[in-house]
Amino acid sequence: MLLDARTLRGLADGTVAHTYRRWSVVRVRPGSTMRTRVGVVEVTAVDAVPLEDVDDADARGAGFRSGEAARAWIEKRGEGELYRVGLRLAGPDPRVALREDDDLDDAAVDGLRARLARMDRAAPEPWTRAYLELIEARPAVVARTLAEGLGMERDPFKIRVRRLKELGFTESLDVGYRLSPRGRAYLAATRDDRAG
Repeated sequence: MLLDARTLRGLADGTVAHTYRRWSVVRVRPGSTMRTRVGVVEVTAVDAVPLEDVDDADARGAGFRSGEAARAWIEKRGEGELYRVGLRLAGPDPRVALREDDDLDDAAVDGLRARLARMDRAAPEPWTRAYLELIEARPAVVARTLAEGLGMERDPFKIRVRRLKELGFTESLDVGYRLSPRGRAYLAATRDDRAG
């Protein structure tokens, strides 16, 4: 479930406690979490509600100025039953601390090298090192341009970069990416790998 900027701002400042979704099949459950740019967000409740029950007070809890504004927004969003999805900011994104961890001893480097090798073996061609070096050389370049330079479509490229982000190697910018301190430390520790 994607959360828009209004919802994320409200979660961060404490003014939003829920959002609305129309679904034929419920896509989240209480207790599930998602990582967002403001931190980890937990789903606290999923309740079916009639559209007419979205009044001013309920709408303000979702970041809208009025029930009318919320209902207008909801009516433009999908089909199916309407749900009020309770949300709370559950804590910081653990990838933030991971990407700042650049104290990589030999065992950590070997473990990361093995994980990247598995990712390379699962693909038609090795890609992880090339992506890290590309992002190192071209920070803050739009993903489409980076992907074109590799002869790839943007979406598959972004999926691969997300996998590197999960390891703490990259971070997303408003435009493009950059290597994290952890990513830079890993590349520095493995510069000789290209010769091997």
